[in-house]
Amino acid sequence: MASSHGSSPVPHSSKGSSDGFYRKGPEPSSRHYRSVCSLPDVCPKEPTGEARGLCDGPSVVADQHRWTIYSSKVNLPAALNDPRLAKRESDFFTKTWGLDFVETEVMPSFYLPNITKEHFTPYLQETAQKEKIHERCKAICPNKDDPDSVSSITHNHEKAREELEQVPKIFMKPDFALNDPVTFNAVLPWSHFSVASGKNRDGASSRLLQEKLSHYLDVVEVCIARQISLRSEAFFHAMSSQHELQDRLQETAHAVSTLRGRMASMERVMCEGPLKALQQTLTRSNCVRLHDKLKLMAAVHQTQPTVQLLLSTSEFVGALELIATTKEVLQQELQGIHSFRHLGSQLCEMERLIDKMMVADFTTYAKSDLNRPFEEDSQVLEKDRLQSLVFGLLRQRKLDFLDIYSDEIIQAAKGIVRQCVLRTVSQIDEIDTDVVMKLPDQMRLMAFCQWFELLQDIFEHFILFLKRIKATLSVVRAVVLEVLDSSQRSRQMAEGRERAGAGGGGGGDQGEEEEPLDGNLRVGSELAYLTHEGLFISDAMNEAEQQQQQQQQQPEVRSTTTQALTQTRRDVCGSDSASATTESSSSREHTSNTTSTLPGVLATGLSSEDVMPSDLELGRVANNVQELLYTASDVSHDRCVKVLITRAKDGSLERLSSAEFVRLSQAVEAFVKDTEELCGRRSVSLRGALQSQANRFVHRFHEERKTKLSLLLDNERWKQAEVPAEFQDLVNSIADGRITLPDRKPSGTEERKPSDYLTVDGQRYAVVGTVLLLIRIFLEYCQCVNDIPSIATDMLTRLSDLLKHFNSRSCQLVLGAGALQVVGLKTITTKNLALVSRCLQLVVHYIPIIRAHFETKLQPKQYSVLRHFDHITKDYNDHIAEISAKLVAIMDSLFEKVLSKYEVKAPMPSACFRNICKQMAKMHEAISDLLPEEQTPMLFLKINASFRMHLKRQLAKLGVINDGGPQHGLVVVDVAFYTENVQVLRSLERLDLNMAAIWEQKR
Repeated sequence: MASSHGSSPVPHSSKGSSDGFYRKGPEPSSRHYRSVCSLPDVCPKEPTGEARGLCDGPSVVADQHRWTIYSSKVNLPAALNDPRLAKRESDFFTKTWGLDFVETEVMPSFYLPNITKEHFTPYLQETAQKEKIHERCKAICPNKDDPDSVSSITHNHEKAREELEQVPKIFMKPDFALNDPVTFNAVLPWSHFSVASGKNRDGASSRLLQEKLSHYLDVVEVCIARQISLRSEAFFHAMSSQHELQDRLQETAHAVSTLRGRMASMERVMCEGPLKALQQTLTRSNCVRLHDKLKLMAAVHQTQPTVQLLLSTSEFVGALELIATTKEVLQQELQGIHSFRHLGSQLCEMERLIDKMMVADFTTYAKSDLNRPFEEDSQVLEKDRLQSLVFGLLRQRKLDFLDIYSDEIIQAAKGIVRQCVLRTVSQIDEIDTDVVMKLPDQMRLMAFCQWFELLQDIFEHFILFLKRIKATLSVVRAVVLEVLDSSQRSRQMAEGRERAGAGGGGGGDQGEEEEPLDGNLRVGSELAYLTHEGLFISDAMNEAEQQQQQQQQQPEVRSTTTQALTQTRRDVCGSDSASATTESSSSREHTSNTTSTLPGVLATGLSSEDVMPSDLELGRVANNVQELLYTASDVSHDRCVKVLITRAKDGSLERLSSAEFVRLSQAVEAFVKDTEELCGRRSVSLRGALQSQANRFVHRFHEERKTKLSLLLDNERWKQAEVPAEFQDLVNSIADGRITLPDRKPSGTEERKPSDYLTVDGQRYAVVGTVLLLIRIFLEYCQCVNDIPSIATDMLTRLSDLLKHFNSRSCQLVLGAGALQVVGLKTITTKNLALVSRCLQLVVHYIPIIRAHFETKLQPKQYSVLRHFDHITKDYNDHIAEISAKLVAIMDSLFEKVLSKYEVKAPMPSACFRNICKQMAKMHEAISDLLPEEQTPMLFLKINASFRMHLKRQLAKLGVINDGGPQHGLVVVDVAFYTENVQVLRSLERLDLNMAAIWEQKR
């Protein structure tokens, strides 16, 4: 039957597998042929149509100089189709060919042995018996590959299927159950067993049904038997495997029983004695630990009296360290002890009480430090106490203590101002404090000199105030940086110990004084105890290693904590109470120095990251210390701003003179610079308040001078004024580069006569009195900028507004004839126009000088405001050009009126030309003394051009041409008269009148 499942097994050599069978390999006679590959393309680099992409055969072009398949001497198609051969060779591609693709005899290889049938004799002998068995099995169960057997099996299978099909399908259902009524009625049809049919018929039906069911059962049993017969070999093999497995299990049970007996003997002989010794060693170790615990409990019991003793001497740091150490011992060494169940909460309550005491003490210190008299020389009050408080507050993470100091700074700053005002008011008899009770009102009643002295006194007190704050905060910052440095050093030492412990193994516990056993013996005893108690050896080893690592990480903390608490107990409970006092004083001395060395427990390294603030928090506190100094500076400036605003509330600062405001500005600037040097940051509040007052001062300053200038212009009659000597000196000083007002000369000096003209850089300027005052006014602006550079931008804007006002108002009064109504002038003469033009030219001359002066007072980013001067210069030049055009227009209207009545007739020169020459002489006489010599010819050239135009138009109207006729001669005489009269005028001798242009060009 086994032959139907594959090839039959054959016996294998004894050197093979343990089961003695192997699978037959491929027959040696079978040949494997490689698939025929197509020849490569001529150009292998081109892609072919196959899936392999590029052909990798030889190239005719690239491989033309070496031998390839294309160098073959035999034509393959010719060899295959050789007509001389009787039949085509079937082994053409598998036979061995010679060098020239011809048949040759192949010599046998010298490296391969000659294989004969004798080589297979041992194998055939070994497999002969198994082959016989195999043949016998094949006879019994024919191979499924055999056609006859296959046909018989198929026939039997078909027959069995037909028999099974006779069985109803209901018996084949997986959910077949006779307790189901439907199934029961289908299997046993009770309809055939009716009562009316009779007993004989019922019996026959019952027998028939029973035989039918028996037949179904036989069919199924035959099929099952046939299937079992087909798989009998597999069943027999399973049974034999089961028996072999039972035999091996019996052998294994016997071996285990033997091993357990030997292990029990080894335990009795070798383990019970040593284990008992280890148990006794562990018991002794436990007793030693219990003794240590009791001593530690005795030391912890004395914690509260010691803390009270330290608090009585204000040793907050020592008390906090002792409480922290005790809490750590309670959590690590004495956890779960019933007698100490309330000690932890009591220590926490004491710690909160100490926190409140430190905060209250620091508040008291801040008040006493900031409000003490300024006559004291010491800058830091009780430095040791301050250092101790700061360290204690840092120790408890009370990092908001700087807020307390900040609040006290604000209150102290208010007190400084109040004390200074009260002291100053008490020295002034004019102020009745009973009537005027408010300090702001009292300050406003002071004269400026008195108030200025008060302000300087406040400035001096605030400078001393900031120096004290800086010294105090320097001590606080030094403590914070010391703690930060100590924290970093302790962290580096801990990392070094961890690296040393990781590199040096586990010998950290060998140096303990109170532990008589070394680390290995101790771990061994615990290991033995845990093993004896029933734990696994691997678990015991892991737990022992964890305990050893914990002991390596914190050996010094535990031992030093124990020693510190023991020492505390001895000091408190000893007969000599002076020792405790000595220790307390020494600890206070160490604490006051705020170094990393603290009394007793501080040297144990307990100021770790879980106690002290982190490096980030300490760095933030250090930055807050510096910010607090900035805050103190800002507070001082704010209080001074209030003093300034209180004084300026009634407008008194706006009414100050320029010199007084300069004194105020200089005093404020000096105070601001001192605070900047002291605190390292620029405060803007006081400067901003001063700038605001400066803007108001500038506004009033400007309005006063603008109003004054407007009054001068409204009363100006636009006549040439005499120039006093002091104004000439003022102009000369400007020429020398001094853009300031000159000092007032004493009244007894010799008086000089005024001059008719103002001389500026060698040029004479005929001016009106308003322009002289305008020069002094813009010098006052420049002087104010010299004294107060911060208002340069605002002052420049106001000065430009003043110059624009002078230009626009003078234009309205003269060109617009506004002076006729304002001052009652009868008419605006050419002399008035020329005088205004000259005054404007003088202002234009000084605009670049003013611009250069302001440019030196401005920052480079403020240079854009200088463009105002460019606009003003353009406006002034346009005004001057309009005046010149107005003068020409006056003569133009005269020419038009006179020449319109001109007739070419004798006598010559005509009355018309005589009148024109007379008016030209009057014009020249009016402006020649006012305008410079270079401007007069230019003006008369424009007037002459207007005259030519009107004369040419009149001649064309009269029909007079230059034909040499009588009329032409008369006109030539008049023109010659005109030319002679014009050129005889001063500075017009060389004036080219070009009178030939009056004639029409001949066509």
